[in-house]
Amino acid sequence: MSQKPIANAPLIAVWISLISNIVLTILKIVVGTIFHSPVLLADGYHNAGDVVASAAALTSMRISKRPADEDHPYGHGKAEVISSAIVAIILGLAAIYIAYESISAFFNEPEKASMIAFVTAVVSLVWKQVLYLYTIRIGKKANSKGLIATAYDHLADVYASLAAVLGIGLALIGDFYHFKILAYGDPIAGIIVTVLVFKLAYEIGKEALDTLMEKSVSPERLNDFTALINSIPEVKRIDRLRAREHGHYVLVDLRVGVHGELTVQEGHDIIRKIKRVIKENNHDVDEVLIHLNPWYDDEK
Repeated sequence: MSQKPIANAPLIAVWISLISNIVLTILKIVVGTIFHSPVLLADGYHNAGDVVASAAALTSMRISKRPADEDHPYGHGKAEVISSAIVAIILGLAAIYIAYESISAFFNEPEKASMIAFVTAVVSLVWKQVLYLYTIRIGKKANSKGLIATAYDHLADVYASLAAVLGIGLALIGDFYHFKILAYGDPIAGIIVTVLVFKLAYEIGKEALDTLMEKSVSPERLNDFTALINSIPEVKRIDRLRAREHGHYVLVDLRVGVHGELTVQEGHDIIRKIKRVIKENNHDVDEVLIHLNPWYDDEK
């Protein structure tokens, strides 16, 4: 009974993210349009992309939980990786849009700063920071690629909202003290956001592409697997060891040498023992594929 709430936590987190993004999108676009704030308006359209990203994460997470079937014998874990790639693309497009809006603002007369726009940006900043901390904690605990990507999407919004707070705040100070140059704090902040969001898009996209291209797990992780396998007395030699992430779980593929005179039953028991040792020490490992090779006493 205790496992069900834990299993449902990533889905709940994505639902909260989706609803939050819808509310913030409407709020930012309305306030940004009425009070002519380029960075807040751009952030609102960025949030509109986040709605699509959250919906993609929700769909992919539901698919990834499906058990293996005849068409997908290794499960559906990579569905989450696809949603991560979608988030990366949306972030990249959002960065381009924010850059365009910010640069365009330099060629127009700056609008008068609004306190309502400033408060909206502050609310968004706090809201998104809480969402980031919440989703990244659950995403890492569940090893959910889709939820982790959603968390970093929230982090990009934190950057955008922080820039909006600084930009609009500088413009308000400029209006109060009659420093016209500070009125351009809004678009300058937007350009800074562009760089930060592009960086996040690159990192998320690279990780998703690595997983889709069957990149191996880290050398440190392989060393841990090697130590576990070598701790089993019946294993005389490791001929090959490979492991890769398949969404929120890991697949391990290995060939080991065991004494050539063992019976089929004894070999089968060794395979079960290796699988048990690896899975007991690595809860994210879903499948261990093992091939046995013969080993004899005269071998080194």
